[in-house]
Amino acid sequence: MPSGRGVTVLVAGIALWLVARLLGSPTMHIVAAGLVALPFAAALFARWSHQRFEVHRRLSDVRVRPGQRLSVELEVHNRGSLATSFLLVEDRVPGALGRPARLVLTGIPARNHQRVAYALVAQRRGRYVLGPLAIDVSDPFALTRLRIGFDLRDELVVTPEVEDLRAPDGSLVGFGTGPSRAKYLFRTGEEFYTMRPFVEGDDLRRIHWPSVARTGQLMIRQDESSRRSAALILLDTRAAALGEAHRPAFEKAVSVAASIGMHLARSGYVLRLATAQLPPEATSEDAFLDALATVSHASARSLHPVLSRIRTAAAGDTTLVLVSAPPLPAELGALIRSGAGFGPKLAALVYPVEPATLPPERRAQLEGRASQARLSLSRAGWDVLVLGPQARLADVWLSGRTRLPAASGPSA
Repeated sequence: MPSGRGVTVLVAGIALWLVARLLGSPTMHIVAAGLVALPFAAALFARWSHQRFEVHRRLSDVRVRPGQRLSVELEVHNRGSLATSFLLVEDRVPGALGRPARLVLTGIPARNHQRVAYALVAQRRGRYVLGPLAIDVSDPFALTRLRIGFDLRDELVVTPEVEDLRAPDGSLVGFGTGPSRAKYLFRTGEEFYTMRPFVEGDDLRRIHWPSVARTGQLMIRQDESSRRSAALILLDTRAAALGEAHRPAFEKAVSVAASIGMHLARSGYVLRLATAQLPPEATSEDAFLDALATVSHASARSLHPVLSRIRTAAAGDTTLVLVSAPPLPAELGALIRSGAGFGPKLAALVYPVEPATLPPERRAQLEGRASQARLSLSRAGWDVLVLGPQARLADVWLSGRTRLPAASGPSA
């Protein structure tokens, strides 16, 4: 297609031809014909110059935090036998990350390459795809433009905000209840599960003599294995509780779940994640953050179906972490019963709106609901944190005298 300059030259050629007709000048006729033909000749040159390109995109990181700067580098190879004129490279960027990147490259020599880079700042969690990419090729006079498309796509994951919950002194104290509770909440013990008969070649030091005395045959103790404690993170994604995705309360709840989950994972826990849409499922640290990066609100209104699904994961050595809005009085009984089969339990309750922005009557109602939930859950053995959509989890955690375990744990 003609560029702006090409259209100008074509219009000028036509105008000059009209003037030549009026004046009857053969010389001006020749010049006018040349100007009219020049954009078409440039278009043919751009189309038949056999320019071949290869493009590579490199991201400085494929997983970033909100507000983190990301560098994107494009490397354009000219595989043709002729040098190029200047190139306009356009890389499509999701609207949530900004406008498409438009970059200009100077002429690339034959069988050579050139690099160019641009920066993005992701402000909202999610999974995004960069691309496709297009290169606009022009003739030496910049009279025409030919677009070459490349189906080049790269995935970028913007994780939720993760707060550092480590205490300044790094001591092993639980949720404000003393060292003994912490040893249970953050324990990792070494156990063996069974015995087996002695086989020639076994290490004699592994013989379990009490079993030999009881059974009358040589028994070998199985290799000790480090058993990691488990933690189930239950994120209440109901729109009826925390509002829709990307609203302040919902995003704060996602950040709270990510922060607590990552702290537990780095302390040696095996993570499981459950939401209003997803049943409890074991996950790695990266998969945990990836799942929270794309989680959205659910249309379900009742908490009971969610609680019935987590009962299958209940175990005395499993920590339950609930992230939700302050539950309604009718939901408290079911929540307490569902948590009875777990070991330590923590409820992080996020106000759906900042209480200070509400009229006095609604504010008192919301704060009263949170106080009732805190009292009922505390009596049932839960630890409870309450925070607003704009509050920092680390401040609430530390203000409750909650100190955390060291950020390392034994391997599974």
